[in-house]
Amino acid sequence: MKLSKQTVLITGGSAGVGLELARKFKQHNNRVIICGRNAEQLARAVQEIGDIETIQCDLAQESDIHALVETLKNKVGELSILVNNAGVQLNYNFIQAEPEYTLKDIDWEIDVNLNAVIKLTTLCLPLLRQQPESAIVNVSSGLAIAPKSTAPVYCATKAAIHIFSKALRYQMEDNAPNIAVYDAILPLVDTNMTRGRGKGKISPQQVAHEVFAAMERNRYEICVGKVKLLVLINRILPQLAAKILRNS
Repeated sequence: MKLSKQTVLITGGSAGVGLELARKFKQHNNRVIICGRNAEQLARAVQEIGDIETIQCDLAQESDIHALVETLKNKVGELSILVNNAGVQLNYNFIQAEPEYTLKDIDWEIDVNLNAVIKLTTLCLPLLRQQPESAIVNVSSGLAIAPKSTAPVYCATKAAIHIFSKALRYQMEDNAPNIAVYDAILPLVDTNMTRGRGKGKISPQQVAHEVFAAMERNRYEICVGKVKLLVLINRILPQLAAKILRNS
């Protein structure tokens, strides 16, 4: 796919992987729009990268998703690449947690990680269909392949994104072949969300580099970093893959 002179929307684009993807797309002469909840972080991203646009929104709120798309239609006018990157991970034990608070956490994780992706994609499809060549990039995780015990809801949402991406790709191939659907399956990345968790993290810069390179080669399922090895292990010895990730 041509990755220059496109109009790109990146959710969760003010930090971590989203910020580095924004930087990468901007370096290749694209119009880049990022969205996020925190106005200060959005402003810092503009200072750091330069000529990018921002839209403040909370993807856990359906009204904000509608407002985001209306802004795209009325103020931007087009969209050729949608990057569904925003995500949250909460670690909790269902036996030990207070049910009242757990239910709120469950709703938040599912709304941000899954519902927002599906809803935003649905609302952006009319804009994407207008382009001769366009793309949807969904960011999932190696935890979609083999989950860890401490984040069952997060793992479930990423597994859902992985399957949603594949099924959506089938639909686009049959009904809108100008829209490519990519699934970026990430390993543990060194971001604010993973601070204090795990070892052997990959940098957001490396993620952006690998995702961008795979898109250029039209590799729709993008296994980043150690996920390549995880996929191989899971294919040959799924019990070992499960053991490796169980307490990661």
